[in-house]
Amino acid sequence: MYKEVKHPLVSHKLAKLRDKATPSEEFRRLASELAEFVVFEALREMPTRKVAVETPLEVAECEELGAPIIFIPILRAGVGMLDAATKLVPTARVGFLGMCRDHETAQPIEYYSNIPEPEADSIAIVIDPMLATGGSSAAAVANIKAKGYKRIILACLISCPEGIEYMQTQHPDVNIYTAVIDRCLNEKKYILPGLGDAGDRIFNS
Repeated sequence: MYKEVKHPLVSHKLAKLRDKATPSEEFRRLASELAEFVVFEALREMPTRKVAVETPLEVAECEELGAPIIFIPILRAGVGMLDAATKLVPTARVGFLGMCRDHETAQPIEYYSNIPEPEADSIAIVIDPMLATGGSSAAAVANIKAKGYKRIILACLISCPEGIEYMQTQHPDVNIYTAVIDRCLNEKKYILPGLGDAGDRIFNS
């Protein structure tokens, strides 16, 4: 399953995010704000458990998150979405996975992994701004599954049909949430119309 998050504010912020004239500090802010919308939507999948809460007047039957959550940003660009994610779930654990793309072959290369061992019923939410070829995301999910995680969600800002199709082929059990699905990849495997290199724009490098 994949879901495009539809909201007027998402559309508005995406327009500013795409603009090549948007400076790095504003780009970081916009990316974080968009990430909050996408992660919020992804959290609809979370199970809850009933709890009794004593209000000033009486006991209320409430619900709270019923499974441990771990956010796993894909370095380096995924770090730009992390603050928004942990703002929504401050108790979540965080792991890190470093993936880069070989610009000659467009194949993913893993260069760093620090993923905590899963607890019972843990849910991993992978965060990465761009879902392009899907190669890095698929490799990241494979790594996370190898750690023992059974339930994994992918949250991104911009995706394309090729990346979604590849992820669904490789990991049909992983649901994808994205702010927008763009038209296609170009010959250099960049998303069109896209926004350029998200990591470079987030970190002004």
